[in-house]
Amino acid sequence: MLPVRSIWNGAISFGLVSIPIKLVNATESHSVSFRQVHLEDGGRIRYRKVCELEDREVTQGEIGKAYEDADGTMIPITDEDLASLPIPTAKTIEIEGFVPAENVDPLQVDAAYYLAANGVPAAKPYTLLREALKRSGKVAICKFALRGRERLGMLRVVDDVLAMHGLLWPDEIRTTEGVAPDASVTVRDKELDLADALMDTLGEVDLESLHDDYREAVEEMIAAKASGEEPPSVPMPAAEGKVLDLMAALEKSVREAKESRGEDADADVTHLASRPTPKGAPGKKSTASTRKTAAAPKKSTSTTSAQPAKKAATKKQTPPRKTATTTKSTTTKSTASAKSSTAKTPAKKTPAKKTTTRKRSA
Repeated sequence: MLPVRSIWNGAISFGLVSIPIKLVNATESHSVSFRQVHLEDGGRIRYRKVCELEDREVTQGEIGKAYEDADGTMIPITDEDLASLPIPTAKTIEIEGFVPAENVDPLQVDAAYYLAANGVPAAKPYTLLREALKRSGKVAICKFALRGRERLGMLRVVDDVLAMHGLLWPDEIRTTEGVAPDASVTVRDKELDLADALMDTLGEVDLESLHDDYREAVEEMIAAKASGEEPPSVPMPAAEGKVLDLMAALEKSVREAKESRGEDADADVTHLASRPTPKGAPGKKSTASTRKTAAAPKKSTSTTSAQPAKKAATKKQTPPRKTATTTKSTTTKSTASAKSSTAKTPAKKTPAKKTTTRKRSA
């Protein structure tokens, strides 16, 4: 027995085979609906249908359809006018052909309906089409007219029932132009590895286990207010600072997902994050070695000025290239300038004691 009444009666045209059917809604909304009220006294706000020529409220039976022309003229349109349109889909679901289900873009899928066999004679052809669709593994593309316009549809099998999805026409799907990010972004392999790890950790989801938390919270709040109680409040999680490091955000997400499942949160994350960086990529290690190189020359200079006899040992222990390329004459210059403040021109390859004598003669 159908849970809801049929919204359309007609037939499926499958070649020369006609299958009488009833169309019923396959989905229903469980959202909580609200009324508009006057804030001052709580009175309900209602909309009344008023004829603008007579300035009076009219009943539903007095209301019909009309098309407004460009000049404002109203052209009356009756249900009989629409039913007598010279198109086969006015009362028939016309099957145009069959395609693999993956050929239908999910963006086109609209409302869903169940098709019920209308009467005993419809059972045989109904079952025939259902089994043919099952064996082919395809879906049927069709046309049908509903609520004043012709639509595109897709027939498929759900359990042992024929279901029809309304489809948007191809020209009703907007292009993706201008939607993708304008900036050119490069994603590193490490980031992809962590994203894959996060996807694997979250795993698959059982759609049957999902439910509307928002609706349940609204219903609890309404019940509390109706009984004069204080509505339940749920502490909101503290807002965290803006994460600028994508790698850090991914690592944290993987850890939290693993911890929620009782798994080792650090093993895989540490392994993925510590993978070697490709050649040419800047890293923290190269920065640290650069700082050491910059500080090394100062250390060797101070040691040389204090103890000239250990020049050779100081040079061997200093790894930076700049110190390695420094000659003995450069070391002598720094030693001489440390001992004599009046000297301007250092001696070349001369012991420190004779440096003052040569400068005076010069």
